[in-house]
Amino acid sequence: MAKQQQQGLSGHGVEEVEMEGEKWVDDSSVDHCGRPPLRTATGSWKAAMFIIMIEFSERLSYFGIATSLMIYLTKVLHQDMKVAAENAQYWMSVTTLMPLIGGFLADAYLGRFATVILSTAVYLLGLVLLATAQLAPRLSPTIAPGVHGTLFFVGIYLVSVGTGGHKPALESFGADQFDDGHAGERRKKMSYFNWWNCALCSGVLLGVTVVVYVQERVGWGAATVLVAAVMGVSLVVFLSGWRTYRYRVPGGSPLTPLVRVAVAAARKRHLELPADASQLYEVAGTAQGGSKKRLLCHTDQLRFLDKAAIMEHGGENGAWRLATVTHVEETKLVVSMVPIWLATLPFGITAAQVSTFFIKQGSVMDRRLGPHFVLPPASIFALAAVAMIATVAIYDKVLEPCLRRATGAERGISVLRRIGIGMAIAVLAMAVAAVVERRRLDYATTMSVFWLVPQFALMGVADGFALVGLQEYFYDQVPDTMRSLGIGLYLSVIGAGSFLSSLVISAADHVSSHGGRRDGWFGKDLSKSRLDLFYWLLAGICAANLVFYVLVATRYSYKQKHVVKATRVGAEKNVGGDIECGTAVAA
Repeated sequence: MAKQQQQGLSGHGVEEVEMEGEKWVDDSSVDHCGRPPLRTATGSWKAAMFIIMIEFSERLSYFGIATSLMIYLTKVLHQDMKVAAENAQYWMSVTTLMPLIGGFLADAYLGRFATVILSTAVYLLGLVLLATAQLAPRLSPTIAPGVHGTLFFVGIYLVSVGTGGHKPALESFGADQFDDGHAGERRKKMSYFNWWNCALCSGVLLGVTVVVYVQERVGWGAATVLVAAVMGVSLVVFLSGWRTYRYRVPGGSPLTPLVRVAVAAARKRHLELPADASQLYEVAGTAQGGSKKRLLCHTDQLRFLDKAAIMEHGGENGAWRLATVTHVEETKLVVSMVPIWLATLPFGITAAQVSTFFIKQGSVMDRRLGPHFVLPPASIFALAAVAMIATVAIYDKVLEPCLRRATGAERGISVLRRIGIGMAIAVLAMAVAAVVERRRLDYATTMSVFWLVPQFALMGVADGFALVGLQEYFYDQVPDTMRSLGIGLYLSVIGAGSFLSSLVISAADHVSSHGGRRDGWFGKDLSKSRLDLFYWLLAGICAANLVFYVLVATRYSYKQKHVVKATRVGAEKNVGGDIECGTAVAA
């Protein structure tokens, strides 16, 4: 029927449709009044710059806290190195696992704009509590250590909760400002992600240099007030752009269709699959907002789920009995992600060492830069940030174009290969860290902190491959209704890795100390500890896991989709990424 309508349009009618498409955004988004957005007045860079600003401030605040956390726990709260490392990594675990909850709420119920505002308010509340504990004389750790510690931990965990909503919702909200169905905005969207990462890394650099310098020279409380002020100003800037934003109306739980597929497949488990996949059920329609439809092509993986799309003639065909091929394929995508997610967790373990033991190593080394300046330990983290920025820039401008010409593939190399390269470099970084630490222990005098440059730089390069690849993978391969949750999945790799790192530390300490009867690998004095053996352990774990990752990645099947865009007069046209699917579509 749609084809007949399209054929019946005159040339003048087609021109009107195209002019309408240029004037209005037709991708299911709405403006601040709930109307279809006017393209020239909303979205694109005029909206994205407000969003990038608040991401910069959040990363400045977070890394100002995260990279100094080990120092604060050991020097201010006087915790043992092992306890401090476990507390720091538990906190990082919660911080990077919370986006799973925040992303779900943003996609399903709250909407991304509202989630950003609420989570930023919680974030600011956490910073206020931290500043209160650090500035109030009667709450100092020497006078009221219990109260100070309680306020401190409540404050940093409120920051975790705030980050949990802020990170997944904000990045997805920024991407929503660009229409994939419009060629010009689609190109701008690619640049948006580059500028996003540039703002992120700039915030990291200032967080581990300027903020840490204020912590060292002025005081912890003054630094917290500084980051809270920057965060508050950025929230005002973000809110000032509300008229230019394009909003997505939350459509309920994105997990419900996946559960329906599982239930329907289980109910039809005794049915035989048709030999021809075109006999499976699919329906043509529009997404919420009435404009864009994405259909996924049928694949041969996890065939037992295809039974959910078998049409029973004369039988019950309700929502919990019959699913479309697209919903079945979305379920397959989520299930297929589980082995990839598990195989990348050891990389998360290595990433956790950069802001904990790497920083602690730097604190006991010679950090003098001339006769009058001593480099703060946490500022060493800037080496990893600089290496990551350089890696992303070289990959984007030099390596990827060369690989594209060599392989003929649009990406140059697949996103899973990019992740695998990063994981391999992380193994090398752990080995280098072990060698440097062994040399530090054997050195007669205090070694220069610049001996840590290789391990920081290698982890920065590893992040440039693996972390950016993970971000792209989980954003692109999840169902379209789970974009924020996809960012949460990417962040959860680091969170779960930090949690596993704490478990590995506890296990290694128990074994090496023979249940506490002798000194183990982790002591109060770093010079009497054996971090080198711990780094070799991580290198071995990650090397063995890399074999598992390669096996999983080589069997992975990427999302195959085609996009149909319905015009305002009822005509339909393909807008890119088309793949001819062999599935029949019911109108």
